Amino acid sequence: MVRGFHVACLLVLLAAFSHSQTSESLRTVTFTLDFPASQPGHYSLQVQSDGKARYESSSKISSESDEIDSFAYEFTVSAPTRDKVFELSAKAGYFQKDLDSHRKNMAFTGRKTLRYKDDHRNGESTFNYSPDVAAQDLTNLFQGLSATLELGHRLEYSLRYQKLALADELKRTEDLARMNPPVEIQAIAPILQQIVADASVMNVTRARAQRLLDRPSGH
Repeated sequence: MVRGFHVACLLVLLAAFSHSQTSESLRTVTFTLDFPASQPGHYSLQVQSDGKARYESSSKISSESDEIDSFAYEFTVSAPTRDKVFELSAKAGYFQKDLDSHRKNMAFTGRKTLRYKDDHRNGESTFNYSPDVAAQDLTNLFQGLSATLELGHRLEYSLRYQKLALADELKRTEDLARMNPPVEIQAIAPILQQIVADASVMNVTRARAQRLLDRPSGH
């Protein structure tokens, strides 16, 4: 009888732990940028507390065309980046306050929105520029991550339709990486690995892709 009681208690504890893990996975932070003058003109990034992430962007193919290039990508962020996102969100008060500076002389650099959601909190704030240091750091992190994912998008297109363009793209990326390491380069590892494995791509280009894969990710 006592043993049965212990088993029942264990099952209750396991169920409670399982529920807490499920609740943990519901925490999300989302960053959205709308800036028609940039490429892409719109994007959003959502990071969950289990590391799963989703990126969506859209922009005009050219200034002369109304055709829209839409891109969606699901990936997993590294544990350090995931932890940093939620740590900075906490420091920014889970975006439950007005983050905008409201300074009239600030140059417009895009309409930015940070959102936080879990079982207990909902927060959202939109700004052009924020004096909040944590919000600034989050904005820089998400913008850096967007740059990496858009690089992967361009590389995928070039590998499929214009392989010669890969050389310039990867050379430019490698040169920039010496000063500013790409954020979460492992997020685009699949396309870099495809380039490395493609014998029809120039060896120097494949070597650049491999060196990018071998770099430690910037956070």
